[in-house]
Amino acid sequence: MFFDKARIYCEAGKGGDGMSSFRREKFVDKGGPNGGNGGHGGSVILRADTNLNTLVDFRYKRKFVAPKGQPGGTNNMTGARGQDVIVKVPMGTVVRDDATGIAVADLTEAGQEFVAARGGRGGKGNACYATPTKRTPTFAEKGEPGTQGWYRLELKLIADVGLVGYPSVGKSSIISRVSAAKPEIAAYHFTTLTPVLGVVRLTDEASFVLADIPGLIEGASEGVGLGHDFLRHIERTKVLLHVVDVSGCEGRDPLEDFDKINHELAAYSPKLAKRPQLVVANKMDLPGAAENFERLKEYAGKKGYEVRKVSAATGEGLKELMWKAWEMARHYVPEPEEEIGTVDGGDPDDFEIVQGAEEADYEVKGKNIERLVAMTNFDNDEAQYRFQLIWKRLKIEEALVEAGVQEGDKVRIRDMVFVYKKSKWSDRR
Repeated sequence: MFFDKARIYCEAGKGGDGMSSFRREKFVDKGGPNGGNGGHGGSVILRADTNLNTLVDFRYKRKFVAPKGQPGGTNNMTGARGQDVIVKVPMGTVVRDDATGIAVADLTEAGQEFVAARGGRGGKGNACYATPTKRTPTFAEKGEPGTQGWYRLELKLIADVGLVGYPSVGKSSIISRVSAAKPEIAAYHFTTLTPVLGVVRLTDEASFVLADIPGLIEGASEGVGLGHDFLRHIERTKVLLHVVDVSGCEGRDPLEDFDKINHELAAYSPKLAKRPQLVVANKMDLPGAAENFERLKEYAGKKGYEVRKVSAATGEGLKELMWKAWEMARHYVPEPEEEIGTVDGGDPDDFEIVQGAEEADYEVKGKNIERLVAMTNFDNDEAQYRFQLIWKRLKIEEALVEAGVQEGDKVRIRDMVFVYKKSKWSDRR
């Protein structure tokens, strides 16, 4: 089965804790601080790979966790860095933030990478805090937590030309004739249940990738049939070959089929309605095809479309059709891809006060203040003093007072709860 959607969880490694130590050697009087920094945590990185074609691997493994960094050592030794976890995905994978649906990466080239979860910074050892006026700092930073989150992966096939049209109009027969692709072909609807890719080689210098996209029927843009599952796969194509059963052998009018498919393409994406399109009148070997071809040619011509007659059964007109498709794809001017956003943004010092938080009266949310709490060793008096200085600089207490905090109220920051006092804080872990 073809898998083109997946949901995965990525968690980066925590940075290693910094070391608090002092040089202690014979004949060395009052050795200074020599605690080393912790190593950075490993990251989870998505990398586009040419050897993958589907997202089936994520059916069995959806959680990816990178190792944490090692703690710093004595003698200013930095801890080992956590190894990155490389997750291979097919080329053409769009990565979306699961909570917002925002596209955060579009991996279209071999080797292109996206850091899905960034490893935490290693905590600084006490040697980093030595100054001319503070020569013996006793505190060290804890490692920074790595980022984490859920992502949705969507695969959009990368093809130059896409075959679209109603089921059983002969798309599979055409791709099997002009390429080495071997799709299942039978005389019933929805024979093709997965996208099929084939390489069309006209000469050593002229070739392109052709895709047979199944599932287009009336209502496909609203999710009817296989529409929503596979319409995304034609978004990257440069040219659309709109295949029509010009014989009308199944009792459908070719002109109505032509209009309905174009309506579904435009309803799904206005960009697809403007995509270069070549109308392919297939099954010209059957009775009634010649008369319908003239009707289709006149009707589509009024809308600005060129119509080519072919027969997938006999091979008539297919070579000329492929040359025309190659020529159109070669002169295609790419449209802007979907805008890539980010789930992070704004000033990292910004924060917000939320009232009625879980197990607390107030909660302080903000990138830098939450990171500070996670990296502070509150068992150390010097570390607590440093925390208070940064707390004051960020003006968090002023914001709490403005929000109505009272002495004795509980305030949560990240996974720690403090009790508010006018002049100092006490940790209620």
